[in-house]
Amino acid sequence: MSHSVGQVAAFAHVTVRTLHHYDEIGLLSPSGRSHAGHRRYDDADLDRLQRILFYRELGFPLDQVAVLIDDPDADPQEHLRRQHELLTTRIAELQRMAEAVEHAMEAKKMGINLTPEEKFEVFGDHDPDQYDEEVEQRWGDTDAYRESARRTARYTKEDWLRMKEESADWGARYHALMEAGEPATSERAMDLAEEHRTQIVRWYYDCTYEIHRCLADMYVADERFTAYYDAIRPGLAQHLRDAIHANAARHA
Repeated sequence: MSHSVGQVAAFAHVTVRTLHHYDEIGLLSPSGRSHAGHRRYDDADLDRLQRILFYRELGFPLDQVAVLIDDPDADPQEHLRRQHELLTTRIAELQRMAEAVEHAMEAKKMGINLTPEEKFEVFGDHDPDQYDEEVEQRWGDTDAYRESARRTARYTKEDWLRMKEESADWGARYHALMEAGEPATSERAMDLAEEHRTQIVRWYYDCTYEIHRCLADMYVADERFTAYYDAIRPGLAQHLRDAIHANAARHA
């Protein structure tokens, strides 16, 4: 079965112009032509396009993509191993980025009293203040916002690093819970949801169960929060949301 250039563009969410360019540079030439001379792509062509788009998503320039795909020494198993390594690296980087977003969003307004060097040590190259304006517009008139801003303004670099380590430890344990197949309504899941709430209470503001439920809903409604939790383990944002609701009901 073959497909037209328009159909392939729709499948792959790329432009027809992109496919024409790939053909012109020899990166992806369609295996056939119609009677009218139009490009026709078969299943092998689609497989190759999928690999091209994978490497492009990872940031490889087209000349390097061609080398990676056409390497005669790379067998299918080696190709999959390479993809796994690249994805693992990308996931780790996204998790670091999402962690910076989590600190900025959930703290409401950071007010971090750190030098530029200390900020870099704690947050890497991701600006923890980038959502300040949005956060203030959404929650600036709330007691939780004011309490969070008051507390975080006094935190030292060591406080932020300790908070970061605490969050990473919680994430590792929640990941293990999901790996074990624990449902969101299990005692262990609800206990970790409660620990999540008490961390907010300890570091930011008095997070009641009602506030915690609202946060949980935001974790699945706001793609930035979803990205943070799903970087720990795919599906964790929804699982945590359900566990938080179950825990709130348990304490009602």
